[in-house]
Amino acid sequence: MKNKQRNREAFSEHSYWQSYSDMMAALLLIFVLIIAITLAIYKQKTTDLDNTRLELSAAQTKLNSAIADLENSKIEIEKSNEELAASLAELQVAYAQAALTQEELNNAYLEIENARQELTTTKNELQDIVGIRTDIIGALQDTFDNSSMKVDAQTGSITFSSDVLFSYNSSTLTADSKESLKEIIPKYLDVLLQERFRDYIAEIIIEGHTDTHGSYKLNMDLSYDRARAVANFCLDTQNGLSETKIEQLQQLLTVNGKSFSMPIYKKRADGSDTSEVDMAASRRVEIKFRLKEDEMIEKIAAILEQE
Repeated sequence: MKNKQRNREAFSEHSYWQSYSDMMAALLLIFVLIIAITLAIYKQKTTDLDNTRLELSAAQTKLNSAIADLENSKIEIEKSNEELAASLAELQVAYAQAALTQEELNNAYLEIENARQELTTTKNELQDIVGIRTDIIGALQDTFDNSSMKVDAQTGSITFSSDVLFSYNSSTLTADSKESLKEIIPKYLDVLLQERFRDYIAEIIIEGHTDTHGSYKLNMDLSYDRARAVANFCLDTQNGLSETKIEQLQQLLTVNGKSFSMPIYKKRADGSDTSEVDMAASRRVEIKFRLKEDEMIEKIAAILEQE
């Protein structure tokens, strides 16, 4: 009885340690499995992490490339903005110049239009007196048709020989010359101062000329004094002109001395001038007129010069 109890106790004790050992082995196995699983998981995670790192590195590379492209794009945009700003500035300058050019063009058009209107007005004025010179010269020629005084067919002037009007080197009219002047000058001036022609006359000129003997200054004085003597004769009411005509003449009369600056030369058989001065013909006093037509021509010439 005691032996069975002793065997049972011994078996019970042995079973306890065997169970403990099995349990420890199981725990160890579990621990090993846990470690193995952990290592497998760690390895997988490490692989995944490496892959992620590679992906991140690739992504970082792409990001860096994108950033570089963005920087380049930014530089190009800034460059484009600068070019755009420069183009805009040039465009503004071009607009300003275009506006200035248009203003200048408008001013030029205005000046041209003003000049055109002025030329039209002048043309109308000239048309009003076209042929008036011919009419005046014709009236003068008719007036002196039966006279010894000849009217120049081109200018309408009449010429007195100084040898007939004055003594040598004198500017005092001779008695005989006064009678001749009293007959001729009123007729000549009556034609110019008649109502039909008077408004077209710009100037009546009495001009003295000498030959080439002596100095220019002495001849200038002599030629002027002789022209003035004839002018004074014309302005004297005792010599054929009415006071009204004399007043009209005073508004138009000009007295000039030309010395020997415009001599007359002797003619050849064919009518051409020689180089020899005709002394007698050069000593003369001319009475002539200038029309307002001449002023119109000068006015047009001045306008054309301005253009």
